[in-house]
Amino acid sequence: MKSMNRRSMVALLGTTPLVGGILTLGEARAQTPASVPHFENIAPRERIRRRYFPDLMLTTHEGKKVGFYDDLIKDKIVIMNFMYAKCDGICPGITANLVKVQRLLGDRLGRDIFINSFTLKPDQDTPEVLKRYADTYKAKPGWTFVTGSPADMETVRRKLGFTDPDPVRDADKTNHIGNIRYGNEPLQRWGGGPGMSKPDWIVKMVSWVDWPKNGKGERI
Repeated sequence: MKSMNRRSMVALLGTTPLVGGILTLGEARAQTPASVPHFENIAPRERIRRRYFPDLMLTTHEGKKVGFYDDLIKDKIVIMNFMYAKCDGICPGITANLVKVQRLLGDRLGRDIFINSFTLKPDQDTPEVLKRYADTYKAKPGWTFVTGSPADMETVRRKLGFTDPDPVRDADKTNHIGNIRYGNEPLQRWGGGPGMSKPDWIVKMVSWVDWPKNGKGERI
């Protein structure tokens, strides 16, 4: 895999999934319940779920069937990235970096913060392959490596915004963008950044979506 280039990183950061566009005043007035056919009064959290978290059944590195939204995203603070096991480029570096993040998170990993690593090559990365990969990096409970059908994994990749605007580059998985997404699903707060950022900075970025809290450091 080729190293992440500046153009690719900017492309991901410039693509802002999990947030809505900004309407002009005229557009906002035009899109009132009375003027929009079949208008539905849907809560913002549900709108985000429908747009970015399709109802897909995937498989973990432990061979467990999980719902993309219901089991991996819902009610959680998550860190997400894309990788594949037989990679000689940026993937090993990012995985090793997330091992350090895992260490910094301590007992919060698997309790209220979770890491999901999705494969770019599901035809190669079976649950058994991902299990060996997870064991190699000593991934702890709360860090899940995920595979599925090629069509479903491609849907997840596109829904989460891990794409390149150049269709030729986007089709070459060795050019994939080495970034992470992080977010607080219940509070609908999402962000992203380079997967090779300093581990303590990644933890700091995650803390930005992990609020408000009370004086004891507990979420409220």
